[in-house]
Amino acid sequence: MSAPLEPSAYVKPLHRKVSLLRTVRAVAWSLIGLRKGSEYQQDVEKLNPIHIIVVGLFAVFLLVIGLIGLVNWIV
Repeated sequence: MSAPLEPSAYVKPLHRKVSLLRTVRAVAWSLIGLRKGSEYQQDVEKLNPIHIIVVGLFAVFLLVIGLIGLVNWIV
């Protein structure tokens, strides 16, 4: 059998402490489609996926409501 792993061999969980503003900014740039590769890598490492999903759904909801309002205003 194999020997137990040394404490230094354990993988520590990622600490994802990022502000809500950073998440909103990342989602906004992603919706526009303009994003640097280096910033994308930083977001992957730091942002919480649940926060991205929630902010993304809210942003899409606001976009749809805005488009409906624009169409109603024009027509």
